[in-house]
Amino acid sequence: MKYFIYFIIFLAIVFIGVSVSSLDLNALLEGDSANALIVILASLCVIILMSILLVSRTISRKHG
Repeated sequence: MKYFIYFIIFLAIVFIGVSVSSLDLNALLEGDSANALIVILASLCVIILMSILLVSRTISRKHG
């Protein structure tokens, strides 16, 4: 399960990289740039949630 979580985090980082390349800094909230911002924010949320899951699993193994 731990490697699956790391794989999900890796995919989120790849999505961030792809989305950053399609950003238009002159019009951030229009067209593809708006979609890229949404993907970046969603990927950051995934990274945060998977990190919380890793920490909670570590804590439960120490106290369980």
